[in-house]
Amino acid sequence: MNHPSLPEKLKQTLLSGLPGLDQQMKMAPLGERRYSSVIPDDVRRAAVMMLLYPDNGAWHILYIKRSSDNPNDKHSGQISLPGGKLETTDKDMLDCSLRETFEEIGVPAASVNVIGALTPLYVFVSNFLVDPFLGYLNEKPTLKLQKSEVAEVLHIPIKHLLDKNTVKSKEIQVRNITLKDVPYYDLNGHTLWGATAMITSEFLKIYESTITK
Repeated sequence: MNHPSLPEKLKQTLLSGLPGLDQQMKMAPLGERRYSSVIPDDVRRAAVMMLLYPDNGAWHILYIKRSSDNPNDKHSGQISLPGGKLETTDKDMLDCSLRETFEEIGVPAASVNVIGALTPLYVFVSNFLVDPFLGYLNEKPTLKLQKSEVAEVLHIPIKHLLDKNTVKSKEIQVRNITLKDVPYYDLNGHTLWGATAMITSEFLKIYESTITK
């Protein structure tokens, strides 16, 4: 497999336009209709990085499982992408995603080859507008986890996410609320749902469009 070719093809696909909210909504919690382009004035900003890398002849995505120890984190214990809120020291949203990636999993910004940006997503439960970015590493990274933020890391082959049996639905308990028939990706027993699943859905559409060209 010619590893450098996929990132370059993905970059060209991004330039031709993004699938956007319609594709993200395919993995939105059913019954929730507050994902929209209407963003409140007091919205907070955050950025995440979807990291691709080759390992054993296949491309993978790196996900993190957030620590359950932070009572202020509304997404504690969930599967996510490296990232976090915008700080005053960040030059822009991309800089934010790279800084947070280094802080959370120890991957230096200089080793991340940025492919481009995906569609921003408003997460109403935490009032964050999240800017997702797509990047790749030349090889599987050596990680240093920020234990207060990251419990563990999941290395998921893209082909696993594309398997139709990976997409399932179930009830999910969020504090005192039960969400019914929530679509999710089954990551070998880990549940990837919500905003990160919606971002993943858009990426997989882009990936499939890229490899069929």
